[in-house]
Amino acid sequence: MISTIKIKNQSYSFDLNNPIDISIPISNSENQPIAWFANPPKIEPVRADGFVGSISEGGSVNFNTLSITPHGNGTHTECVGHIIEGDYTINNCLKKFHFLAQLITVDAIKKGKDSVITKEVLKSQLKEFNNNCEALIVRTTPNDTSKCSKNYTDTNFTYFSESAIEYCNALGIQHLLVDLPSIDKEKDDGALLAHKAFWNVPEVIKHKTITEMVYIPNSVIDDVYLLNISVISLESDASPSKPVIYQKHPVK
Repeated sequence: MISTIKIKNQSYSFDLNNPIDISIPISNSENQPIAWFANPPKIEPVRADGFVGSISEGGSVNFNTLSITPHGNGTHTECVGHIIEGDYTINNCLKKFHFLAQLITVDAIKKGKDSVITKEVLKSQLKEFNNNCEALIVRTTPNDTSKCSKNYTDTNFTYFSESAIEYCNALGIQHLLVDLPSIDKEKDDGALLAHKAFWNVPEVIKHKTITEMVYIPNSVIDDVYLLNISVISLESDASPSKPVIYQKHPVK
């Protein structure tokens, strides 16, 4: 199925039959990404008054309780409610779900013991930025499947500089997707410079989102895609999410 959309007098066609899921599934296993000292997610059958919600244990149905920490258990999408007080939840902030997105691959630079994505790093990969894109997907190197099972706690992972995020804002990026546990330095004493820059705190840009801990296989080329961000209808600052991208198709 080929779908054509028009943005600012520019037409784009996308192949909806071949979605590319860039989320990392949440499973009842420790073999998945974890950050911020979070416990692994748990998927357990309900047990009450002789009832067991597990067919393998003799129950009539599978009926599970899920225990998940969105920020620490894999792919999640967060809103400004993550860093400020107020009635800001992912359910009332994210109201649109399809966006034109540009995927880039970056090599962070070393600054002492840190690995940083700077404004200059982004500019070098965005020389041909499509101004119609509302979303930016950033894949970091090295890129391998260990990102799908890594425990990031106490690893001083790669992060974005404040000026890099300000550059994203200048480009008009409304939705930022990264394959890192955070756009900020793991231990920054609560400064949250990148998050605050993205949402322009203390002002509020309610509709903008950050999606963290995605995984984009190397087989997916840097290009412009149609992006869909799916979240749970959850009244919390963040939700497990399923970002999916669709490749461009020649416009006829």
